[in-house]
Amino acid sequence: MINIQKIENVTNFEPQRVKKYLFIWCSKGTITILVDQKLLKLTENQVLTITSGQYHCFKDVKNAKGYVLDFTLNYICKTKKDIELIFQNGLFCHFDYNEVITINYPKDIDRELSKIENELVNKPFQYLESIHSRIELLLFETNRSKISNGGEIWKPDALFLRFLEFVRNNFEYNYSLKNIAEQLKTSELKLNELAKKHTGKTAQNVIYGLLISEAQRILQYENKSVKEAAYKLGFYFSKFFKNHTEMSPTEFQNTLIL
Repeated sequence: MINIQKIENVTNFEPQRVKKYLFIWCSKGTITILVDQKLLKLTENQVLTITSGQYHCFKDVKNAKGYVLDFTLNYICKTKKDIELIFQNGLFCHFDYNEVITINYPKDIDRELSKIENELVNKPFQYLESIHSRIELLLFETNRSKISNGGEIWKPDALFLRFLEFVRNNFEYNYSLKNIAEQLKTSELKLNELAKKHTGKTAQNVIYGLLISEAQRILQYENKSVKEAAYKLGFYFSKFFKNHTEMSPTEFQNTLIL
């Protein structure tokens, strides 16, 4: 549901994939981390968020201090407002755009993370409710810093976020847009309207983009052949993959460095 760990206690340097949302805080030193295909570096007073389903691999945390906080979607999203908050301004981005954000008031981040750590250890009355509120404060402060530093304001629609979550959690079924709309109790027209609003693409092209990202993760981290990856995603995709990335799945695998 929720966990917190000091950066200096990180010992797992193998690629990991968790169905949780990660909030990584560097208060001192430098953290180097690979997220999907991107090598990112955090320095003093910077935050990185990682979306559920992405692979991450700590490369170097020497002389670094800070925290790794993770939580499940079910824990953090009690209301429509909650799901909009965690994705606001692209903090947890389904499109694999992981941004390092400099925090303007780092003492606030340190304080809340330290209190979350203390509450998880001591488990006082209503500690889960208290931690939920503290995570909201972390996201508020991160959003404010991002906007103050020139970032754009983006407020997503809860239905669009449910659409993205549904696609990411059901790749193997290869659902049509019509099937997805039925599952979400909405219409294809509404999903296309929201996709256009938030991404400038059709809902089907949003699905294609998420599918390509998933195919790249499987090829990079799961040691599967192209045929096995295609089977896992519910269709044979070599031509599809090349049309969207300008290289074959095998050519993509040959470019990878872990």
